[in-house]
Amino acid sequence: MGQNSGGVSRARGFRAERELVAKLWKMGFAVIRGPASGAKIRKSIYPDVVAIKDGKIFVFEVKVRSKLSSIYIDRGQLNKLLEFARRASGEAILAIRIASLKIWKAIPISELNLSDTAERVKISRDIIDGSEDLFTYLSKKISRSIEEYIDKGKK
Repeated sequence: MGQNSGGVSRARGFRAERELVAKLWKMGFAVIRGPASGAKIRKSIYPDVVAIKDGKIFVFEVKVRSKLSSIYIDRGQLNKLLEFARRASGEAILAIRIASLKIWKAIPISELNLSDTAERVKISRDIIDGSEDLFTYLSKKISRSIEEYIDKGKK
């Protein structure tokens, strides 16, 4: 495997991030890819992608898998993403691209169990499989209810 597989993995991650940015832009989000995304900067707190629409802010950690399988993520990385989201008053989301299925899955970081002390957090295949489609999840988050429209009209 060696260095080449790391380069292939980074390139695949970069392509997935660009794909996500393009899809979010088409959905009407203001969106940007993080300036240090993919860099091995230990102290950085940069998310891979930030998207904003209708006052709602989403910060994403993007992961790519060729097929549906478990993912292990550094706990510190997730905590940094949560801190960035807290400071931005946004929501931290793990966006997982399953290449063979041509789908994106959304896992809100707040729903993960980060209470144990292991350095790496396992997100099982079953959790990923049972999670909502990313774009459906985001559409629900940004859609307004009729009550919100009525309330806004009263102001």
